[in-house]
Amino acid sequence: MKLIDIYRFVVKKGIEKDPRSKAQIKEYLAKAKKEFRKLKGVDEKCYDRERFVNPYADTRILNGEPEKDVRAIMVGIDMEGPEILVADRFNEKGKDIDLVMAHHPEGAAYANFYDVMHLQENALAKIGIPIEVGKELLKERMEEVERAVAPANHLRSVDIAKLLDIPYICVHTPADNHVNSFLQKIFDKKKPNTLTNVLNILKAVPEYTDALKKNAGPRILIGEPKKKAGKIFVDMTGGTEGPKRIFPRLSQAGVGTIVAMHLSEEHFKHAKIEYINVVIAGHIASDSLGLNLLLDELEKKENFRIVPCSGYVRIRR
Repeated sequence: MKLIDIYRFVVKKGIEKDPRSKAQIKEYLAKAKKEFRKLKGVDEKCYDRERFVNPYADTRILNGEPEKDVRAIMVGIDMEGPEILVADRFNEKGKDIDLVMAHHPEGAAYANFYDVMHLQENALAKIGIPIEVGKELLKERMEEVERAVAPANHLRSVDIAKLLDIPYICVHTPADNHVNSFLQKIFDKKKPNTLTNVLNILKAVPEYTDALKKNAGPRILIGEPKKKAGKIFVDMTGGTEGPKRIFPRLSQAGVGTIVAMHLSEEHFKHAKIEYINVVIAGHIASDSLGLNLLLDELEKKENFRIVPCSGYVRIRR
């Protein structure tokens, strides 16, 4: 399968699991085209035209010829300089790696990854928070993330891949959309009564079972085991954590428990004030689950040799 076909496929599959409707995504892409038509000179020349067809700023081909045939993929959560060097060592030993696939964004995809946070507006709207309220709260949070990302030397790993001629891609939100949709459907169907029941459901998922053995499995962050779970909101997509000021709105919308990959200290404090239960599923295990669900779909198209790396555990369904 060619690199460009892998890239287009993962974007397509990400859209299928997106909390936005296809019409909303189409509108989002059309907005980019409209924005582009107003540009001139250097701004027009440097515009990222992938925004016309890909709604995920954090998912890009970072290096490599689009028409390259790919049979072996080294996949990991954080695939940076050291992991790219490992891929190069594999190639030296004749264990050919055709593509390095990172989950977390790198390069230009990292510099602008906060743009995907817009999809949180629709995720919040689905649980009863008015879209305009979500937009206002997210605007503040996105600006905060943009400031945090701006100083980073985000091209380090991409430059190494170019020097070593290693094809390189990052796939972030399409994978996160898969884990988010997968878990929300399970909780909506099983309707766990207590936080213990929520934990038990997570622990039965192979990726979280594996994480338990590594002391990185699911746990209750806020709440007690016998406490009622109430309405469950799975919050695992949209780039990164949403606005800290969202928790009162979630409480008003009837959310009793948030199931998340992780939670910052500031977010923890705001959630606790609102008496919202928080269950942390585990960051790397959740990322592995999302990648596995996506790669299962990819392997229906063609068989690949998958080489797990950097915290990623390959489990097929």
